[in-house]
Amino acid sequence: MSSHSHDHEHDDGHSHGLGAYRGADRRALLVAALLTGGFMVAEAVGGVVTGSLALLADAGHMLSDSFSLALALFAVTIAARPATSKRTFGYKRAEILAALVNGILLVLVSVWVVYEAIGRLNDPVEILGGGMLAIAVLGLLINVAAFLVLWKGGGESLNVKAALRHVLGDLLGSVGVILAAGVILLTGWSPIDPIVSILISLLIAASAWSVLKESVDVLLESAPVDIDTDEVGKAMAGMAGVEQVHDLHIWQITSGFPALSAHILVGREDDCHTIRRDVDSLLKEHYDIEHATLQVEHVPGPELIALDTPDGGKS
Repeated sequence: MSSHSHDHEHDDGHSHGLGAYRGADRRALLVAALLTGGFMVAEAVGGVVTGSLALLADAGHMLSDSFSLALALFAVTIAARPATSKRTFGYKRAEILAALVNGILLVLVSVWVVYEAIGRLNDPVEILGGGMLAIAVLGLLINVAAFLVLWKGGGESLNVKAALRHVLGDLLGSVGVILAAGVILLTGWSPIDPIVSILISLLIAASAWSVLKESVDVLLESAPVDIDTDEVGKAMAGMAGVEQVHDLHIWQITSGFPALSAHILVGREDDCHTIRRDVDSLLKEHYDIEHATLQVEHVPGPELIALDTPDGGKS
């Protein structure tokens, strides 16, 4: 009988590397949540006082931001909890679920803005352009500050990227409100307010699509967008001593945490342990895959093949 060796590698080193940027995530999310939550109330009051739907739309978006940032902060904290015998990957997918909820919230906000804007186009109201402009400028400054905080501390977390898109939408929304306020002050043309509101809603919807797509891809265990599964398989199969690679799966446990599993057949005379280490190094160095589960076996010999035939004469 030929030698038949099994070698399993389960490298969880990457999970330890997540801790540093997850800590930065928490700090960034906390500061951003305080900034957006604090200004949201002022913007909502300003929208009511000035009669500006664009301000109210931006306040509604900031309300969803505040909730989403709080949810994201909670998710990052939960994701840092250690693994258990039941949840062997811990709670890392909690932040992906939070990103999915954030995307759904963005859709709801955009639908509400469009509905209100259509009503305003049919029934225009008087808008106080001066107050609208002052609040919009202050909102822009707050959103810039929140965006910079998240940009510098966000790392590669999909959850924080979702929060970044919220704040970016608010930032661009504030620019739109400033332009609308300028038009109203210069010309008195109030329909610009609901028109800008609809444009803001389109911006929100675009952000929602991106967040929903990325979070669903992770939950469906799709391969990361920056990793070509076919290329990885060919690179593994092309290594010295490797006869065949099959049952290859690449997915993400959470954002920034790719994982791979594969079954590898090597030559009967080759050292499967050395080949496994070489394949593992290839995955880490060229594809940034640090969590790999590899089952390495020798190709079956004539004796094993004979056992599989009806007339093999072996028992």
